[in-house]
Amino acid sequence: MSETTTSLIIFAIVFGAALLGMILQRVLPERHLTEDSRKAVTVGIGLIATLTALVLGLLVGSVKGSFDAQNDVLRRIAANVVLLDRVMAQYGPETKDARAQLRQMLLLKLAASGKGLQDLQDIDESNQATLGFERMQDMLRRLPTTDPVQSQLQVRAVQVSQDIAQMRWLLMESSGSSIPGPFLVMLVFWLGVIFMSFGLFSPTNGTVLAVLFVCAMSVTGAIFLILEMDSPLAGMVRLSDAPLVNAAKRLGP
Repeated sequence: MSETTTSLIIFAIVFGAALLGMILQRVLPERHLTEDSRKAVTVGIGLIATLTALVLGLLVGSVKGSFDAQNDVLRRIAANVVLLDRVMAQYGPETKDARAQLRQMLLLKLAASGKGLQDLQDIDESNQATLGFERMQDMLRRLPTTDPVQSQLQVRAVQVSQDIAQMRWLLMESSGSSIPGPFLVMLVFWLGVIFMSFGLFSPTNGTVLAVLFVCAMSVTGAIFLILEMDSPLAGMVRLSDAPLVNAAKRLGP
């Protein structure tokens, strides 16, 4: 289920809970809607609202930290790609094929849809990127060394390529959602209870309905941004492909 669909469902639940509260206001006997009842409900809802705010804050902090960490991994990959190209250039013309393979792999990641990382997962599922990168690593291991300098450069090139491979798999393995389903369900339940209490004790008029609608949209928008940032390789809020684009521009011929 996409983040947009999930957010629309959450909005329907939250705003529907407010409408349900307004319906209950007309159905319940008067003794359930007295001032004492309002005060008791307000205290309970205040506790739930505090828990909800804490959970939302924790979610924002968690996904923002994860997003920044994956963005850092992407930048390190781009930097190591440029470093690997320069090490191979220093080795000599024997690395021409390996450098061409490296450039091809980088362009492959950027050419899927003209938007870089949006289809990164689809490309990797076809094994083109994996097989091509492993082919380049095999070329590096088979390079002939005629002096200690070339030997050191070969070892360095293989090490940097292994670092790139490790970070690449780390990025892919970290791309899945980190928000447990039951956690999100409980958060939506709390929001539904809060909005139902709003509808239960609010006047039934257009102004109140408009305010509750905007509030439900705002809360759902926050959850939408959290879900978007939790999937950094696709969607509206995703990792920028600028580091890879800049790396591709810096690769030598």
